[in-house]
Amino acid sequence: MPKGYWIARVDVRDAEGYKDYVAAAKLAFDRFGAKFLARGGEHEKAEGPGRGRNVIIEFDSLATAHDCYHSPEYQRAAAIRQKVAEGEIVLVEGV
Repeated sequence: MPKGYWIARVDVRDAEGYKDYVAAAKLAFDRFGAKFLARGGEHEKAEGPGRGRNVIIEFDSLATAHDCYHSPEYQRAAAIRQKVAEGEIVLVEGV
């Protein structure tokens, strides 16, 4: 079965508030077995406007990635993130 991934691109407006999001999101990530492949760090804007923070998270399947995103735990964390950052998240099936 192909893996599932979250690809998140985020501009953080409030670094202290973002720490609250990270702590809250950990509950969902632990529950659904998230494996971080990239989390922030150095990056190069090769095309397009880019974002300040880029994250790739691996899950056992696209269904698991979907369930994590829509879980009550993550939706509580997302509400925090949306107050302190702007960005986008896409869920992608691997090959």
